[in-house]
Amino acid sequence: MNTNKKGETVDQYLDLMDAQREAVIKKLGGITEEQLWQRPAPGEWSIGEILNHTVLLIRSTFPFVRLAWRWFRWAGELFGNKPYRTHIDDPYRKHNFPHWFSFPWKPKYTPGNPVPLSLLLDEMRQLHSDVRDFYQGKHEAALGHVYLFDPLFGFINLIVTLRIGIYHDQLHYDDVFKQITTIKG
Repeated sequence: MNTNKKGETVDQYLDLMDAQREAVIKKLGGITEEQLWQRPAPGEWSIGEILNHTVLLIRSTFPFVRLAWRWFRWAGELFGNKPYRTHIDDPYRKHNFPHWFSFPWKPKYTPGNPVPLSLLLDEMRQLHSDVRDFYQGKHEAALGHVYLFDPLFGFINLIVTLRIGIYHDQLHYDDVFKQITTIKG
């Protein structure tokens, strides 16, 4: 629990989101379009598909974050002096997490429907910029008292929601790092 009212946790999470993204982008330097869309094995996603998936997940859930804030900001402000949760352990690293549940966010761009790396990166940066614009400057305690429901995580506040999204990105960025290591030798 946290009663931090200065927004330091949210700012740290936003900086982590940007740092993770930029680290994967840096690692992608010199990759060819062929390598971007090459699947490592049948049934596995290419780097391009992985990057597209991360954008699709956040893009589809982010409107619910905005809606929860619009409708329940008053509750966040009303209870802002009470403790709130800012941390969650990485749920994606738990052995019992249902990773099969990613099917709603199946990549739109595939080896059969490729796009340039620059488009994938522009989409990532724009989406993360939108997330930053939403969270930055808001009273952290209010964010900590506005909740939404997730079928996998239950009721989670908007700070924990942000952290789960960052964990999700990192899970898939790790997959990208592995594939790049294999490709570049």
